[in-house]
Amino acid sequence: MAKPKKQPRPKAITPKGFRDYFGEEVTQRTEMLRNIAGVYHHYGFDALESSAVETVEALGKFLPDVDRPNEGVFAWQEVDENDKGDWMALRYDLTAPLARVYAQHRNDLPTPYRRYAMGPVWRNEKPGPGRYRQFYQCDADTVGTASMAADAEICAMLSDTLETVGIPRGDYLVRVNNRKVLNGVLEAMGLGEDVSARNDVLRTIDKFDKVGEKGVRELLTTGRLDTSGAFIDGVGLSEDQAEPVIGFLTSKAVDTAQTLTNLREAVGDSKIGTDGILELEQIGALLEAGGYSSDRVEIDPSVVRGLGYYTGPVYEAELTFEIFDEKGRKRQFGSVAGGGRYDDLVKRFTGQEVPATGISIGVDRLLAALREKGRIHTQAKGPVIVTVMDRDRMADYQTMVAELRNADIRAEVYLGNPKNFGNQLKYADKRNSPIAVIEGGDEKAKGVVQIKDLMLGAKIAESATVQEWKERPSQFEVPRGDLIAKVREILDSQD
Repeated sequence: MAKPKKQPRPKAITPKGFRDYFGEEVTQRTEMLRNIAGVYHHYGFDALESSAVETVEALGKFLPDVDRPNEGVFAWQEVDENDKGDWMALRYDLTAPLARVYAQHRNDLPTPYRRYAMGPVWRNEKPGPGRYRQFYQCDADTVGTASMAADAEICAMLSDTLETVGIPRGDYLVRVNNRKVLNGVLEAMGLGEDVSARNDVLRTIDKFDKVGEKGVRELLTTGRLDTSGAFIDGVGLSEDQAEPVIGFLTSKAVDTAQTLTNLREAVGDSKIGTDGILELEQIGALLEAGGYSSDRVEIDPSVVRGLGYYTGPVYEAELTFEIFDEKGRKRQFGSVAGGGRYDDLVKRFTGQEVPATGISIGVDRLLAALREKGRIHTQAKGPVIVTVMDRDRMADYQTMVAELRNADIRAEVYLGNPKNFGNQLKYADKRNSPIAVIEGGDEKAKGVVQIKDLMLGAKIAESATVQEWKERPSQFEVPRGDLIAKVREILDSQD
């Protein structure tokens, strides 16, 4: 009888495009999300947790540049008794689920409905450096009002959020544009309802950040050579047709009034373009009334990302401070949030247009920005470690750790093999613990404990002389009753 084939062990590797997050990173993200949620809650928004799985039908065709609804998402088909069933998918953003939730529960929800949501989303796309198939989003949306006050509020709330999490004023800018103004520009170009030509123009406009005014002009007309020397065909417009787009993209002036004047020239007699400019005027006036001047939120027609998706105002939060890239070159950090008005999304479910507007913060990018600003330490403190000198006295050590925890001090008892005390200190070092508490039999008999300042000890070990080491001891003997007070004193000195 043949021996059964031995099954190979599974490989312990992370799936391609995914990564694991350990304690410190998770703690930092949780703290940041708590701060963001506090701002959203302060503004009157309610939390919503929707399912991580939606039907493909409910998700719809809302991924950019995707023709099939299940392309770009992780999708599968459920199997029923007829070997057929619904197609399901992991959510790729938090906005499509909101549309489904609102359509399903609209009779029970207040109007307008103001909600925020935080959680992971999944994209079945090619991964790359810093680009993962699972990442966190943090959204806030108002559904059910067409008032520009809702858009102004989103911009103000985004500004407050950035400052609350640690991005100081002057290091960020919330920039606002409007899709209706672009539609007016397309009308002024004489494209009418030529969907193909309009989409070509939209895709070209989206490259403005990369190729600039000259590059956009070439791509709209005869084409251009890219940096590799390859020739990129142009859209084929005339120079006169391209001019309104260039006027739109370069209309930003030294003040809002002049910017709006330039936009009026770009849209000409277009009614929808004029409506868009009036909306920008309203948003600007409302923000100014609330104390959000152009050093925090400004009208900027060069914001072009997302214009193919949104139906009205569009916002982007950009961090303006400089960082060094992997080649040592200076560059601005860039965008950490984007959003806008999307009045057509709920209509898919109800047949009726429901106005909505919202913002999405890129959690991982914002965390990276906070690390660049030094607002998040790269190595967080671990717990105070109560060492074990006598395994038969575990109850004494548990009493100590309970006292520390009751005093709101993070602490744990060493639960490994206590035989080698050096291994206990190595463990504390690996946990980045600030303090080790030691109580052997002699200390117990004298009613004292030894408290070892591990951070000070590490500093002394790095550079101190023998004399300095004697003058600045990193280990103290204190009465057992002073344990909490001394630990807190040392922790305060380490901050």
